[in-house]
Amino acid sequence: MGLIEIKTTPSKLHLAVEERIPDVGAMKYDVLETLFCGQSEYQYVNVVRTKGHGVMLFLDGLVMVSERDEFVYHDMISHVPLFLHPNPTRVLVIGGGDGGTAREVLRHPSVTRCCMVEIDGMVVDVSKKFIPQTACVFDNPKLDLRIDDGVRFLAETEEVFDVILIDSTDPIGPAAPLFDQGFYKNIYRALAPDGIVVSQCESAFFERSAQRSLLGIVAGVFENTYLYNYNNLTYPGGLWSFVLGSKSLHPIRDFKPERVKASGLKFDYYNPSIHKAAFCLPQFQLEYLGDLFVDPTL
Repeated sequence: MGLIEIKTTPSKLHLAVEERIPDVGAMKYDVLETLFCGQSEYQYVNVVRTKGHGVMLFLDGLVMVSERDEFVYHDMISHVPLFLHPNPTRVLVIGGGDGGTAREVLRHPSVTRCCMVEIDGMVVDVSKKFIPQTACVFDNPKLDLRIDDGVRFLAETEEVFDVILIDSTDPIGPAAPLFDQGFYKNIYRALAPDGIVVSQCESAFFERSAQRSLLGIVAGVFENTYLYNYNNLTYPGGLWSFVLGSKSLHPIRDFKPERVKASGLKFDYYNPSIHKAAFCLPQFQLEYLGDLFVDPTL
């Protein structure tokens, strides 16, 4: 990713930022203002204000957050497992330095503690400064923020959680160990008997091998493993997935839609119908996942 100059007329230039997609091209966004550029211990962090999507956060050239559509990802990583679990009180978020996932978790009154382990303090700092839309959660007294290695935390913790959310970047750089079977064995150990894990599971169009790999890893550890989809504006291809691993709960049969209405919570993307429909995968995705995927709608 980088800032580029685009000539719109012979005498006019404007700045744009782009995310490169290998063997495909790039997604470009018109930039109004560069807010931050910096190299942390782990990755290159860039924050820009764009014409169409508001403030955007990039890590190592990849879009992480835009103000315009962040609600889609954060709704779907959090509310699907939290409304599936009958009484989530203890939640762990690995990653998620912008704060959006923890923000949605702590909208659930049953959650008494949300522990968030983010490896890169720079991401938290720039989010607090430039993206208050997601970073507002850092003032919540129920949030236990730790700047630490999530892999090490799960290997060493003796705490037990009801729901664990892996809000990670792609399986490169500091996120690579989050796509490993040993990591998911430690997640399993740290979950209560009815515990659930949900993890970011890449693009249905551009990262098929990564989806198959992570689905297979989680299925090798958990009794029940499913994939579900969501759509947003700024991730390449639009169609992206989460993997859900559960010790005992079925994502549709054990889901109680009336709990969503009774909660009184309002959402911009999530609702009971979306919860169920997200597990209905398109045929091309079913075919490349093959025997790894069990259709929970049947």
